[in-house]
Amino acid sequence: MNDATHSLTVTSGSTAAARPDPARQAWRRRRLGMEAAEEKHTPSAVKTRRHWVAFRQMLSLFGWGLRLCGLYERGLRNALDIRLKRLDLEFEDLPLEFDGFRILQLSDLHVDFLAEPLDAALDLVAGEEVDLCVLTGDYRKRVSGPFKHILPAFEKLLARLRARHGVYAILGNHDCADMVEAFEALGIDVLINQTRTIQRDRAQIHVTGTDDVHYYYTDAARAALEAAPKGFKIALIHSAELADVAADAGFSLYTSRATPTGAKSVCPAAYRSSPT
Repeated sequence: MNDATHSLTVTSGSTAAARPDPARQAWRRRRLGMEAAEEKHTPSAVKTRRHWVAFRQMLSLFGWGLRLCGLYERGLRNALDIRLKRLDLEFEDLPLEFDGFRILQLSDLHVDFLAEPLDAALDLVAGEEVDLCVLTGDYRKRVSGPFKHILPAFEKLLARLRARHGVYAILGNHDCADMVEAFEALGIDVLINQTRTIQRDRAQIHVTGTDDVHYYYTDAARAALEAAPKGFKIALIHSAELADVAADAGFSLYTSRATPTGAKSVCPAAYRSSPT
């Protein structure tokens, strides 16, 4: 299909709001409170104290153990073995105008952990022409602390991407509330329990993105899924905890860092009405 024959618009929001959004401000206050208290909120309402100092110490010891037994270099080679996985998906409810719509998903980049994987990923996607790029969380190594040192990597990423409808992003459990403004200043549309609508002629698809639900779940994430317009809908959520909720709300595609079985990219739990 020749996409040039269609009028292309994106509605229901923009990266730069004309005035403060009360819902976004309320979300930010609550998210900052969770981050400061180091609380873990899940859809099951379990709240636990996260002992990150002890966890980091254990990881350091584990790393030294891998070096001593000669497995560290093997793990490093595996980390550098970046591949571009192509999936062809078929949906009964996808509007004909969106036949061939291409989405590039990048997840768990952790750009300050190793520079080489990001460079390898950039080489893989360079020259790829897609309709939409989605970033599904975990952009830095640590779960707290400064993040501005990762922004040049995303400037580099954006310079090499070719996405007709731009770049949408959501936060993961390694990401903080302050990243939203910084990413939006780069031209990335960060969805915090929000829906964007992409239109071709008279046909539409809807993309709903939520805050992380693995550590920072609130009922606003569920409400965003349930309030999304009717039609073909795509959910962007960092982890798979709300796959059943999305399926019940009529979403045809659920993109996350991992499925319940550990597979990357798409979550089959959301395919009840639209088999692949």
